[in-house]
Amino acid sequence: MQSFLILLVLALLASSCGFRKYVWFISLGYGAAIALVCIGLLVIFGGSLTVGTALQCVLLVVYGCRLAGYLLYRDMKTAYNRRMKGEVKSDEGVSVVAKVGIWVSASLLYVLQTSPVLFRLADGKGTDVLCVVGLVISATGLVLETTADLQKNRAKKANPKRFVDTGLFRLVRCPNYFGEMVFWTGVFVSGLSVYANAVQWICAILGYLGIIYVMFGGARRLEIRQDKNYGDDPEYRRYKSTTPIMIPFVPLYSVKEHTWLVA
Repeated sequence: MQSFLILLVLALLASSCGFRKYVWFISLGYGAAIALVCIGLLVIFGGSLTVGTALQCVLLVVYGCRLAGYLLYRDMKTAYNRRMKGEVKSDEGVSVVAKVGIWVSASLLYVLQTSPVLFRLADGKGTDVLCVVGLVISATGLVLETTADLQKNRAKKANPKRFVDTGLFRLVRCPNYFGEMVFWTGVFVSGLSVYANAVQWICAILGYLGIIYVMFGGARRLEIRQDKNYGDDPEYRRYKSTTPIMIPFVPLYSVKEHTWLVA
């Protein structure tokens, strides 16, 4: 419990950047919180790390730093900010109470997401088959997510006014979100041999389902934005109707009407 609270404090510190810019609670602050939480794990359990658990922590630090760095770079680009003006909710009208609520709930989610690694380290379980399997799945997700971001940047530089349907985007319309889900699936799977009681199961499941919900909410926002920008383009309509939105080969083509996806 003490370790959990320490990690929550670290997540709160890292994501507090959202008080400067509201959306940073769930973007820049998200990546920074994951990285800082896992640096905390390395420090707290430094004397009992195995190869597998050390790699888990390092992979999560790399994941968080990559995400935070990419989002910060993107946020600093004048062209991106101009394109997203009016599309992203501003700080106007968001009360301090609402900001604190988002800050605390988001930080708690970030700790829950990483809880499978915490439970493994706290229970001294070391490296087992599921730890290795989870590492492979998470590494695959990180590669997918990074590749998708690079391909989108390259495509937008070549043709800023066109939607992206090249590379991984041929298989799924949100490959970066898909990669994110794969990454956290690996983290959850890695703990299947560790969860020792109902509390640990609940924490791990809430963290996993929470990030899946956030990803589908992000896909819904993206679909609404793309429909607004490209809805009159026959090529976009054809692309949308034939390419799954989130998971390759799963015929789910739209989440726009699912208003419960409000993340």
